[in-house]
Amino acid sequence: MTHYDVIVIGGGPTGGAAAHVAAQSGLSVALIDKHKFPREKLCGGGFTGRSYRYYQEIFGAPIPEDIIITKHNVEFHAHGQELARIDGIPPIHMTMRRDMDAAIVGHALASGAVDLTGAAVETLDLDARKVGLKGGQRLTYRVLIGADGANSLVARTLYGEAFDHARIGFGLEIQAPAPASDAPVRIDFGAAEWGYGWNFPKAGSATIGIGGVHGRNPDMKAAMQRYLAKFDVEGTPKVKGAFLPFGDVRRWPGRAEVLLAGDAAGLVDPITGEGIAYAMKSGALAAEAAAEAIAANHPPRALTLYRQKLRPIHGAMFHARWIRQIIFGRPFRNTFVRAFRGSGTVRYQYLRLMAGEIEYPALAWATLKKVPSFVLRSATGG
Repeated sequence: MTHYDVIVIGGGPTGGAAAHVAAQSGLSVALIDKHKFPREKLCGGGFTGRSYRYYQEIFGAPIPEDIIITKHNVEFHAHGQELARIDGIPPIHMTMRRDMDAAIVGHALASGAVDLTGAAVETLDLDARKVGLKGGQRLTYRVLIGADGANSLVARTLYGEAFDHARIGFGLEIQAPAPASDAPVRIDFGAAEWGYGWNFPKAGSATIGIGGVHGRNPDMKAAMQRYLAKFDVEGTPKVKGAFLPFGDVRRWPGRAEVLLAGDAAGLVDPITGEGIAYAMKSGALAAEAAAEAIAANHPPRALTLYRQKLRPIHGAMFHARWIRQIIFGRPFRNTFVRAFRGSGTVRYQYLRLMAGEIEYPALAWATLKKVPSFVLRSATGG
């Protein structure tokens, strides 16, 4: 039996950030993931300015230039209508998760986390604080961080189910051949019900996909085929799918010394579906809470500390869920389309949000001033 102060289940942005910060705090840390890195990961790969900032804050290093592509032009479409093409915008970054996740896990291991990637969890006893790995290795911990995604084993062990099937999102995507070098980022509001489509040009390929609330899209495959028909995609690339916790936030992300972070805690942008930023940040905050609780010799206090640290993220998610009602809700979305097309302020604030220059409260205020009051009353239940 090997003991660690902190065990992190799940690599990628959440687990890598958690393991890095915990190890930097002087704790003994094990990082577990069933895959070795690099590995493939379904994700649009949008890397917002918020993600860029968090990466540098957490890891204290610049992002490797060869894993990021930056664009300064974007097209917006909504429900079959072209809204705008805008050039000279604040920078929008894209990445391949295979490369980004490997870089993040590399930071964690360089900081001293023990590499248990490539080892799947076989048993998990939260009462006894024990983790069993396939192959026979047995581990104990003081704090456990579940960074294992939307279908989290840690969340299933805590709650019986990893997510609410009525509120979870689902996404489909393909990797298409590389587009022209001047190809813009493309975003299609409404390509799926309560969701959007994306075409993100990257180095050597383009990621094309759709995502939306699972319960509102009974035939996501058909929606994907309709979306792909908009583009001249050669051959029949493989379509991959995954659940996306579209703003299904857990107000109590864990229990005592067991913490959930990233997708496992529902910390995904309810409008864009972007999760890398909140994945890294929540992983880092979970590790900080773990370190403080362990330093006080009271690991069960970790969740209380963690929830306090998450308040700004939860506040941003509240504003985003409010705006989502206007963007995607059938009674309001035509009004939003008119406001987006006709208001340079709304477009500019949305672009600043994508670039990480502002947060959702500023976009909410810009939208508030452009949307009729009867729509606002309906969206907020007033």
